[in-house]
Amino acid sequence: MSSKKEDLLVTAERLFYSHGFHAIGLKAIVQEAGVALMTLYNHFNSKEELILEILNRREQAYFDLLEQAKQNKTGSIENRLAAGHLIWLKNSSSNGCMFLRAKEEFGNAPDQLIVQKVYSHKEKMLQFFQSNGLSPSVALQLSLLFEGATSLSETMDIEKIENSLIPLVQQL
Repeated sequence: MSSKKEDLLVTAERLFYSHGFHAIGLKAIVQEAGVALMTLYNHFNSKEELILEILNRREQAYFDLLEQAKQNKTGSIENRLAAGHLIWLKNSSSNGCMFLRAKEEFGNAPDQLIVQKVYSHKEKMLQFFQSNGLSPSVALQLSLLFEGATSLSETMDIEKIENSLIPLVQQL
């Protein structure tokens, strides 16, 4: 990947996550990234395509982190995944879930690609949990706990969330 494309993606993700998708225009992204508007259009056909790429990258980074946490052989799979999720919250989630923020801004239109990506991401999380030996019921419970922790990370100290999440996960 070219360094200019990487600069665009990093800048766009940061700006979208901080300010929202509709509040940030392509001009702001290229100015902040220090590239020409034509460079953006050489890599992305539309703002929607840029947003989808960012969501795909964010999803990949999240699941990569969960995979790393899973490799730690200490504790149950639920505890290891929770530890990974907490690392995610500490490092990259002070504004809540970027996927749910996208859904809020783009609505519920089933033909909207960004909304489809949000639904796909949430389903992928459940499937990931189940592929790691959790029953559908426990996968859903873990997802609910993670979603709640992510939501609360917007307004609450992460240490408080961690101190509450871990005991709840241990009860699953």
